[in-house]
Amino acid sequence: MLFPQFAITILPATAPTRNSLPERNPVTVAVVGVGVFGRNHARVYKELEQQGEAVRLVGVVDRDQARADAVAREFGCQSFGSVEQLLTTHREVQAASVAAPTIHHLSTARELMNSGVDVLIEKPLATTLSDADELVALASKHRRIAQVGHLERFNPAVRAALPILTKPMFFEVHRLSVFTPRSLDVDVVLDLMIHDLDIVLAFTHSRVKEVRAVGLPILSGKVDIANVRLELESGCIANFTASRVSTERVRKLRFFQPRQYISLDYGRQEVLVFTVGEDGVPSELPSPNPHIGVSKPPVASEEPLHAELKSFLEAVRDRSQPLVPLEDGRRALAVALDIVAAMREHATKINLAGMART
Repeated sequence: MLFPQFAITILPATAPTRNSLPERNPVTVAVVGVGVFGRNHARVYKELEQQGEAVRLVGVVDRDQARADAVAREFGCQSFGSVEQLLTTHREVQAASVAAPTIHHLSTARELMNSGVDVLIEKPLATTLSDADELVALASKHRRIAQVGHLERFNPAVRAALPILTKPMFFEVHRLSVFTPRSLDVDVVLDLMIHDLDIVLAFTHSRVKEVRAVGLPILSGKVDIANVRLELESGCIANFTASRVSTERVRKLRFFQPRQYISLDYGRQEVLVFTVGEDGVPSELPSPNPHIGVSKPPVASEEPLHAELKSFLEAVRDRSQPLVPLEDGRRALAVALDIVAAMREHATKINLAGMART
């Protein structure tokens, strides 16, 4: 699998744009799409503002005017039924979170970037690779800061695991959640598993060589539970299980590398490291074997969305490359779409295609 490379030109801080305001002025932001997760973006922007961050939430946009009005009242800003209304009223808007349904990511982000607004686009970046490619091209053309919302990159446990990485060779990942009527416009791979696809690709810096996958619809018209096996060009194997019809909530990633086993719990924000040594190794925690040292790296607890939005705002102020650029979102999307195709092929092969509910 080959991923095309795109170069984004980052605008120098001195360039004359709507974002070139004195540093003492807050970044003016808006949220487009204030369903469950978009509301959280509005909440965190407001919390950051109240905590003294240089940011000001000026408006929220949603096609459901009643919902937009409710969120606007909750967080003390204005509500709008369209991006056009927002930008006509608030020409000073510098940055926006795009949390509308995935199918509207391209049209929404295009309108914002064409008007000189920097964007954070929720995951998945788009529904198709052509839409993702257009988003990357638009960011480059308009010299916009454009970040994709792969939230787990900002999970403190993930950040604590980064210095431990050497050569990961095997991953076992589980992401299970109870059923909710949100994000049913996409299947479980694009809804949940894509978080872990992004983390594994970021940890390994390797392309995917082979995909094997099976998925089933249970309570929706899309695949609700999936199991995937990826073989990477590095030789690493990664197994993923994702379900949105579980009776419990589990978000764990485990991986093996030479002489080490690392267990990462996204929800608890904890990392455990098991290190093997021939002559015994020091152990911070009780160990089942004198030749295995157990340690628990320090983790600075923080809500990932707080960390994500602070990082985005910093990139906007500094005109710097965001930590998770659109190219990373495109990469994860490409693998996710290959998995969806592999699931369809498997369902057809064993005559399960007709089980999908319409």
